[in-house]
Parts: sequence; C-alpha cells; structure tokens
Amino acid sequence: MGLIDRTLSRMGFERRSDAADPSWGAIAPGIGYPAGLSARAHENLSTVLACTTAISSALAYVPALVYRLEGGARVEALAHPIRRITRTGASEHMSWPDFLEHLVASALLTGNGLATIDRGDNGALTGFTWIPWGMVTVQHLRSGRLAYDVSDGRGGMRRYLEGEVIHLRDRTDDGLLGRSRLSRAADAVAGVVASNAFARSFLDRGAAPSGVIELPGTFKAEQREALRKQFQERHGGAANSGSTLILDGGMTWKAASISPEDAELLESRKFGVIEICRLFQVPPPIIQAYENNTFTNAAQAGLWFAQFTLAPWARKIEAEFARSVLTAGYEIELDLSGFLRGDPTTRWANHKIAIDAGVLDADEVRQVEGWNPRAKPAEVTP
Repeated sequence: MGLIDRTLSRMGFERRSDAADPSWGAIAPGIGYPAGLSARAHENLSTVLACTTAISSALAYVPALVYRLEGGARVEALAHPIRRITRTGASEHMSWPDFLEHLVASALLTGNGLATIDRGDNGALTGFTWIPWGMVTVQHLRSGRLAYDVSDGRGGMRRYLEGEVIHLRDRTDDGLLGRSRLSRAADAVAGVVASNAFARSFLDRGAAPSGVIELPGTFKAEQREALRKQFQERHGGAANSGSTLILDGGMTWKAASISPEDAELLESRKFGVIEICRLFQVPPPIIQAYENNTFTNAAQAGLWFAQFTLAPWARKIEAEFARSVLTAGYEIELDLSGFLRGDPTTRWANHKIAIDAGVLDADEVRQVEGWNPRAKPAEVTP
C-alpha cells in the first residue's frame, strides 16, 4: 500500500478496487463475512422451492411505480430512469421481473440479496445487475461502512462500496448482514430433510419392510454373509419389488420393521410442509397444500398472503431503493392493490361506497381498474 493510501485509510476514507487487493486487509478491522450457497441446497425440498417462488414471483409481478413528492402530494414520475428500467429491463441479460425475483429469492434463501447499481459515464442510472450471494465476501471497514468483494468466477475480484449496491436483507443478528430463516430454524428443516430421506430410502428398498430369516442350526460367518448378499441382490431395491421369495432348508421369513403407516411417515411429511410454510409465512393453499382446505379459506389465504407476507417484503424493497438508489423527493412503490382487491363483488361494492361518499369519482375508479377515463361527448356546434 502506498503512503497516500495508508494515510487515507487512517482517516477513514475508502477506495474501490477493480481487482483483488490484499492491502484491503489492512483497512478492514479483521471482520470478514464469507458467504456461501449452502442454503440453496434446501431448494431440493419442494416446499422451500414453492414458498420462495411464491413470494419472489408475486413481488416481481406487481407494478413498480416511482413518485415525485410535491408538497403534500405525490405525482407519478413518468420520466424517471427506474420507470424505463421496469419496462426495458434491469440489465442486458435480465428483465425487471427476472431481476426482482432473483433479488428476493436470494434474500429468502441466504438472508441477503445483492445487486450493483449501474450508472453511465454521466452518473445517470442505467440499470441493476444481480449478484449471486455466494460470489460475495463482505468486509466491515473502519469507517463503519460495508465493502462488498465480488468474484467474477475467473479468479478476479471487484470491490463495491455502500451506495454502489442494493443490499436487501432478511432479519439480521448484527445489523449488517441478514441471516437465512432456514438457518434460524435448522432443527425444523433437518427434521423435514430426515423425513424425506427416510421416504426415499423406503422406496429405494422396494417399499418393502426389512425382516429376519430364521433357520434351524447355526450358520458360519461366511455363510451368513453369502446369504445376506444373495438376498439383497435378488430382492433388494425398487426394481425387485414384488419378487417371489423362496426359502429352503427349514428357513422362515419374519418381518421385523414397522410399516410406514405405523411410523406415520405420510403424516410427518405433511407436517413438514406446514413447518416450512410457517418459516416463510406462506399460507399452505398458496403452494397447493390443500389439506383441510375450503374455497372460503383459500380466498382468505390469498388476502393473508398479500397483507402479512408480500406487504412486509414490498416495504423492505421500497425502503432499500429509497436508501440506496433514489434521491430526496422520490419514492418507489410496489403496487399490491391487485392482491388486496378481493372478489369482484366486494371490490365494486367498495367503489360504489367511495363514489357515494365523494372520495372518488367515476374516472378515478376507472383509473384504479386500469381503464382510461371515459371519453367526453363531442360538443354540438349550433
């Protein structure tokens, strides 16, 4: 490190680096946060995949609106760069829905979602690039800010500072990095994994219980091993399920294992679905778990999902964009009204109440429904 860099580091200043630079170790106070991809292995659990997809795809689906604050009013900023980005794409390789879906899914699985804020030579916002969290190492600098070292997968490294990235966090333990809820409830997730592993093992054995072969007399060790190997080759595995067992020499077969019904395997797997849904705060009907479900509570599940699952995450996203991307006087809103409208009968009854009370007029109701204002009749010239 040069003299100037050492002087600036003591003063708390930071600089970005386009390549891996070991001198950054002198700036960071020894606090490193290596990131991994282990949480993504849990997507092998169908419930984890379904919950993650339900939340991230729903938030990616809703319109993202940018408003300019003028006094006490909000005016939609139609010329803001984010409006263009939501229509033309977050980057060369990702549409806006793809980008937001990846960002939210990463936060759900690893506790952290990261994207770089891309700007042109004149500093104007041009887009966002999603970064897989497994390619990121975070350092806590002496200035109190975070630095994000991003690997390019080819041995190179680039450093981004706060203000150059969007960092979407799940709840944290240290106020700096989010923590995956899968790791918070590791025992519950491990129980679901164990249940699935047992079910797979049971099917791999041909869905038949193990047992004991009884015979008169005494077998030598090599005879027992030969019999065990021969029995496994002919009757073990799903491919040999239902094969006929022939015993001679006075041997008899006695089943020794309990049935999957006795072990309540199916019930335990159903409970595992509820456990994972509880972690992500997703109502089971949203991920097609329809046990003990009716049409009425399925409709209510959709409203619950919007109010208590999507709305908090939408607020997190809005707050992070306001902190990292938007300048003072602007705000972004993920419009969840489509999820909160309820059934058509209730929605239109609410519109009528709003019109009768003078809260909205007919054209404003049409705008809420996504329709153009009613065309005014042409004036007749006398």
